[in-house]
Amino acid sequence: MLPQDIAVLIPSLEPDERLPRYIDTLTDAGFKTIIVVNDGSSAAYDAVFDSISAREGCTVLRHEVNRGKGQALRTGVEYLLNKTNCKGVITADADGQHTAPDTLLLAEAMQENSRELLLGSRDFSPANTNIPSRSRFGNRTTSAVFKLLYGSYLPDTQTGLRGFTRNVFADMLNIAGDRFEYEMNQLIYCSRHKIGFKIIPIETIYLEENKSSHFHPIRDSWRIYKLMLGSFFRFAAVSILSFVIDYAVLSLLYFLIFKDTADVKLLGIIFSAKALYAAPIARLCSSPFNFLMNKSFSFQVKSSKGAAGRYAVLAIVCLIVTTLLFAVLDHFVTGAAFLHLLLKCVIDVIMYLLNYRIQSNWVFRSDDRA
Repeated sequence: MLPQDIAVLIPSLEPDERLPRYIDTLTDAGFKTIIVVNDGSSAAYDAVFDSISAREGCTVLRHEVNRGKGQALRTGVEYLLNKTNCKGVITADADGQHTAPDTLLLAEAMQENSRELLLGSRDFSPANTNIPSRSRFGNRTTSAVFKLLYGSYLPDTQTGLRGFTRNVFADMLNIAGDRFEYEMNQLIYCSRHKIGFKIIPIETIYLEENKSSHFHPIRDSWRIYKLMLGSFFRFAAVSILSFVIDYAVLSLLYFLIFKDTADVKLLGIIFSAKALYAAPIARLCSSPFNFLMNKSFSFQVKSSKGAAGRYAVLAIVCLIVTTLLFAVLDHFVTGAAFLHLLLKCVIDVIMYLLNYRIQSNWVFRSDDRA
């Protein structure tokens, strides 16, 4: 898309002279609509914002008090949706980390009417000595966790240079989070609602170890990880409770009810009959609890249409896989009783990680989420 068809949205809190300079380079690059959200800056910065609003094509929106970057982005997108005809928007930071050429790269990569989120991605590889060590470690850790939980590897999860078309403006207004956590929630939302990601390599700029950033390392990191790991920890809590039910029933059946049951040979494979009988009965006892708690607590769905059927399919497949693995491997376990339960535990932990991804992306689909 052409830069004149795309707005640039910049949330700003108490900016210095780098913001007007960046805006001038954007204007020279052909961008005709630039929206700056003054997020509760003190009166000492009025002159900076007045000089910006005096520039052709620039509009300054104002929050009377600081409401956070997330709310500033929503304020800007709502204005663009209701007051302009722009076909897309590129969001950028006000601290000098982004350049007009990089902003143009996103504009050129944006496809009209597409449903995707463009991410200007900095180079966090060890070869790039421009990156402060704490920023490199934090970003790479977040990228790895995001890949594990949501399936997409995003090399720069904290970039503020992002772009999306008018098609997803309404989606962006629905995303929760008032401060820096909004941007992580944006990534989670897109991964769950089938909004694709497009990675655009950009220049890596850290001025004075990023001292001008308003990002609070402890407070804002907590907000980000609370969002990213929230459903995972809730899922873990439900899994632990389900584990207690499952293993209580399993122990009762394995060590008391079926304790004298002889092993069986099927298709040339020797199975532990105790495991073959006890494991599915125990799982049938814990599965209804697991489904109801994941529906209402872990993934917080507002509608269960189709979810029960999908869960049943997943549960049956997992039941068959775990039961057969346990029954086959348990035949070779000798020694103390706890070793048999330990084997079952190892199998269940592996299945647990697979289950989280499958339940998050398939069983409890995004259109059922609250």
